[in-house]
Amino acid sequence: MEQKKEDRIPKPGEFYRHFKNKLYQVAAVAEHTETGEQLVVYQALYGDYRVYARPVSMFISEVDHEKYPDVKQKYRFQRVSFESDVPEAEPQINPWLERFLDAEGYDKQLEVLNQMRGKVGQKELDSIYLVLDIQQSAGDVDSQLRQIMKHLEMRKRYDGSRLR
Repeated sequence: MEQKKEDRIPKPGEFYRHFKNKLYQVAAVAEHTETGEQLVVYQALYGDYRVYARPVSMFISEVDHEKYPDVKQKYRFQRVSFESDVPEAEPQINPWLERFLDAEGYDKQLEVLNQMRGKVGQKELDSIYLVLDIQQSAGDVDSQLRQIMKHLEMRKRYDGSRLR
């Protein structure tokens, strides 16, 4: 069923995936002071979390499939939902994922990842990929966990050598 244009107008707090596969969160829909044009103000959920603004008409427009023929997504920004059947009052987060998210520094993150073996699944790994802004690697959960650890060890070495 085709969504109406009005139904696709973004609202503050909503999450969107750009057709180039990056996540953003809408901060506001603003009005240009001179022209009255509606602008979407949105923040990247990766890298340095930059804030952007673009006209609503561009934000909700379709992907130019002539310019990007391999893109499967219909719209430039597609709304994504992180809803589940779990009531909001009882979030079901794996305690190991929570420990990883709370870990400060590469050493603590690596320690938690090492302890996660056999205690997490793909859902938790998907969250870690998103938080670290890295590509998902192939393989079973244990091999993916090892790849994430290698990535963090490389970041640790690189960041440590940069500071000298």
